[in-house]
Amino acid sequence: MIATAAPGWFLEHAYLIPLIPAIAFALIIAFGKRIPDTRIGRYTIPGGGSLIGVASMLGSLFFAAGAALQWIQYTDGENYVAAVRKSWVWWQSGGIEIGLGQQIDGLSVMVLLLVAFISTLVQIYSLEYLKGDRRYTHFFASLTLFSAGMLVMVLAENMVQLILGWEIMGLCSFMLIGHWWEDKANSRASLKAFFTVRTGDIGLLVGTAIVGLSAQKWINANGLQDQYSGFSIEGICRWALAGDSQYKSVLTWGAVALFIACIGKSGQFPLHTWLPDAMAGPTPVSSLLHSSTMVVAGVFLVARLYPVFFEGLRILDTNVNLIAVIGGITIIVAALLAFVQTDIKKVLAYSTVSQLGYMMMGLGVGAWTPAVFHIWTHAFFKCCLFLCAGSIAHSGSHHSFDMKKDMGGLWRKMPVTFATWTISSMALAGVPFFAGWYSKDEIIDIAGGNQYWVFFAIGLAGAFLTTAYMTRATYLTFFGKARGAAAGIHEEDHSDAHAPAPAAHGAADAHDVHDAHDAHDSHAGPHESPWLIKGPLVILATLAIVAGLINAPAFKIFKFEEWVEPKAMPVSLTGETIHEGSARGITVGAFGLRTSSEGESESEPVPAEGDGHSPTEGESGAEEHSEGEEHSAGYPGSAIEEGHLTGDCGTPGFVPAAGTTCYAPGVIHHEFKWVKALPAFLLVVLGFIISSAVCVTLYGKKRRPLAGLTERNIIARGLYKFLWNRYYLDALYEGVIVRGIA
Repeated sequence: MIATAAPGWFLEHAYLIPLIPAIAFALIIAFGKRIPDTRIGRYTIPGGGSLIGVASMLGSLFFAAGAALQWIQYTDGENYVAAVRKSWVWWQSGGIEIGLGQQIDGLSVMVLLLVAFISTLVQIYSLEYLKGDRRYTHFFASLTLFSAGMLVMVLAENMVQLILGWEIMGLCSFMLIGHWWEDKANSRASLKAFFTVRTGDIGLLVGTAIVGLSAQKWINANGLQDQYSGFSIEGICRWALAGDSQYKSVLTWGAVALFIACIGKSGQFPLHTWLPDAMAGPTPVSSLLHSSTMVVAGVFLVARLYPVFFEGLRILDTNVNLIAVIGGITIIVAALLAFVQTDIKKVLAYSTVSQLGYMMMGLGVGAWTPAVFHIWTHAFFKCCLFLCAGSIAHSGSHHSFDMKKDMGGLWRKMPVTFATWTISSMALAGVPFFAGWYSKDEIIDIAGGNQYWVFFAIGLAGAFLTTAYMTRATYLTFFGKARGAAAGIHEEDHSDAHAPAPAAHGAADAHDVHDAHDAHDSHAGPHESPWLIKGPLVILATLAIVAGLINAPAFKIFKFEEWVEPKAMPVSLTGETIHEGSARGITVGAFGLRTSSEGESESEPVPAEGDGHSPTEGESGAEEHSEGEEHSAGYPGSAIEEGHLTGDCGTPGFVPAAGTTCYAPGVIHHEFKWVKALPAFLLVVLGFIISSAVCVTLYGKKRRPLAGLTERNIIARGLYKFLWNRYYLDALYEGVIVRGIA
């Protein structure tokens, strides 16, 4: 049944969510430098326009929360609910129409709420962290516009608007990563990020042109001009789902071009090299960029245009999808690189790349909902980890991020930072009952349940590696003997410091004249950070525990699935299709049912094209569903009246009307069993034990055979150099490709 409840005011006016920070950006630029700090008693109210940015994100959060609550009321969690779409024509020519508008559904509501919430906490954190910065006003202006760009992209009704938000983020990331451009390394890192992502963005433009024009041609041929534009997201999805055989190669090339952009934006192999260098920016930027904005954009685009990618990127018409291949490679490649980093932020950067690989792999094996849910859970604990790193540099290591040189023994002196770091690390590792476990474990479970055994093994290996490198980072930072700045020994020139030592914070125009960080009382020795920094850490660490409970199969809780997962979508078909080679309808999704040209169903349900699941011998999809082994995106009670859908078309055994197909993401939610969760948990425990033993031996007691191994053993030395030089990909790109072209 198609739900018909009227959307509420917040859903219909969701365009205000990105509009508020966009206006705030203009206000900060225009008036920020004229607003001085104001001292009231013991407290100082920050000037420089920073509070305009904070207030704008609070406003966006209010409207995003309202939209989320109304979406929960709008959808009943069972039936197909049409997205709340609004569009105003901006440009029209030759039958092609491009507008500005909004498309609100479960996916966009979730990401809007996430971005607004994380951005608010990061802005509050930045009030203290960037206090005294010479470009304080410009920082808050860029940070606010950065969030607005992500919100514009998430809300986009068409690809042109999505590209607008996509490019706003790219521009702001360039400004924020190079915020302290006086240091040549920072300037170089911002340029590297900008041009690497721009390389991928060529694919976005080409892919948009391919799929948009093809979708427009299909829409015109089927008389759907009054409903969709070829460049609208829903129009493109319906074109991809129609499966018209004449567009098969076009769909493939369009998906490949778009996926190149997703690889670049989300730092997937082999375009991941820019992401660790982006750590040159202020830590709040790293936190926002890695948790809920720019690097998530590529994953979001795959989830948003899922029919295009899932159908267009199947390798040689097999059930193996290119999305899963790239994601799986990235999980391992990035996790291994995290082991040789000495900069705590770079460890977290490679961790982000690896976790984004989990999201991509999940989308590639048909685990749409767990992959999207991992966006949700990952944002909280990864944001917290980056902000913990900033807290350590702010108050514990004199602006240094070098774990080996300037940290160690900090757990006693920074108990709140240590506790929140530990909680978030456990969530990242996938320890049971922490937020990351609910999402990551289900991705691994579905990969195995759908018989993608290679990706199942990669997921398990990633769980082991994640635990091991985070244990190493925790030991070097908080345990062992205090070293360098953590021991109160300061050097004037920290190689990891982001800016020269600034003057004290003072006059009204201080934000315009001071260097990066102020002294922050760092010379008093390691100590806990103030509450403007600790407060966001505590909130995020709490969510790193409880945020996963909205979709906890272990406790039979499926709220996220009900609110966010798209249900079956009716799509009109004409002519032969690439899905079935017949004008008859098919059900694509969990246990999709193929139908014959006479309209009678085959005797057994079969899996959707490319969802990778094959029922075992002697069992059928319907039997599994009734026994509770799995539940699909569909529900019982479907019916046909006059060739139109009046029921849910995702149900096993459902026969769609002639000329109609029904689509839900190819997700099979296997029943949770503790025995299936055991392998991943055992590998997490094993990773902790082995890494702890290695850390104590290598860094604590410095005993052989591990101590000095790379000096004595040529194989160990070669492997270390290979990882330290990042597989020599930078040398390839810069030395061969860039200079070769230049």
